[in-house]
Amino acid sequence: MDFAMIKHVILWQLKDELDQSQKTQVRANIKKGLEDLQGVVPGLVDIHVQIDMLDTSNADVMLDSSFETVEALKGYAVHPAHVKVAEEAVKPYTKSRVCMDFEV
Repeated sequence: MDFAMIKHVILWQLKDELDQSQKTQVRANIKKGLEDLQGVVPGLVDIHVQIDMLDTSNADVMLDSSFETVEALKGYAVHPAHVKVAEEAVKPYTKSRVCMDFEV
């Protein structure tokens, strides 16, 4: 039996007006908030937030997550715990977001 999962990958850039100390704190808050969703959101198989990037990077935060199905990904998008993290820890501090969802 074939089993396909859905990958959900996001890259964010933080707002320019944040200083390095603020950016460090924001990255840590995003990481904790999103990774704490493991075991809370149905169908979320794995979630990892990368906040330690090389100087060659032009993104500040990367989310790499896996879901059982497309329906699980859609449920994640509107799940109250995820919406809370997005509204409180992510959106106020980011200037750009690039997302790619694909089947693996």
